[in-house]
Amino acid sequence: MSLTIGVDIGGTKVAAGVVDEHGKIVEKLRRATPSASPARTEQVIAEVVTELLSRHRARAVGLGAAGFIDETGASVRFAPNLAWREEPLRLRVEDLIGLPVVVENDANASAWAEVRFGAARGHAHVVFVAVGTGIGAGIVLDGSLYRGQWGMAGEPGHYRVVPDGRLCGCGNRGCWEQYASGSALAAEAREFARRSPGAAVRLLQLAGGSPEGITGSQVTHAAREGDPAAVRCFGIVGGWLGQGLADLAAILDPGCFVIGGGVSDAGELLIGPARAAFEKGLTGGLYRNRAQIRLAELGADAGIVGAADLARGSGLALADGD
Repeated sequence: MSLTIGVDIGGTKVAAGVVDEHGKIVEKLRRATPSASPARTEQVIAEVVTELLSRHRARAVGLGAAGFIDETGASVRFAPNLAWREEPLRLRVEDLIGLPVVVENDANASAWAEVRFGAARGHAHVVFVAVGTGIGAGIVLDGSLYRGQWGMAGEPGHYRVVPDGRLCGCGNRGCWEQYASGSALAAEAREFARRSPGAAVRLLQLAGGSPEGITGSQVTHAAREGDPAAVRCFGIVGGWLGQGLADLAAILDPGCFVIGGGVSDAGELLIGPARAAFEKGLTGGLYRNRAQIRLAELGADAGIVGAADLARGSGLALADGD
């Protein structure tokens, strides 16, 4: 059995797992991310990898990092939720663990996992969209990850859908993720509760009476109960999501969209309105094949599985006994 280790590095957690050639996680560990210190974050990565290596014979490590990865796959140019700036992550971690390391954007790693082992199996042209606090994405074209000229492709959350719209954390206004993310879902619910508190009784109940206390998870909870206000919020956010997918289809023409991230746990509450808006907004919709829109299958493990498989496929990982 050929084993590699995948590590998913986010702003709050480092999750690592030993993964076999079939995409199955043999063992998994999780640690908090010391996000303010690049050196300490790299030490935590090394610690979890070393612990896994004490029980499993793995030959290479893949790192899925939440940030811009350079075209050589060696450095993190910028990470919005970590202190990495021009950080030579591959070299630093290789020095600590003594194994070959592959570095990839975390959404790219998740996209690869869904293509290889999840919802997009059998598709060569895939766009993976992670709908969480913001929007991340990974693009697979003709069976290969598309990284762009400088390694930074796959950030459609920051293309602008509303000129001079809502201020985004990236510094621009009107970005897609300001209208089609978990943050947008909570913002819609808060605004509705402020405007029409009598129609938002359940949402306010869950939030302790304050519109400002409403969270995305509470909106999901209320929508699953059938609360009309919460369902309405999903309709708005799902509509923005579907329109964005239609725009991406006009540019990339994929065979499959895979929707992951925390908000995708809402299932049809999100995907139903997204599919309807996609059908309505698709350019030349009567005269073209339509991409499938599927929910991700691998959940929070996708980054681990994808990073490990990319390490294996890089040629760095040798089969046991070699």
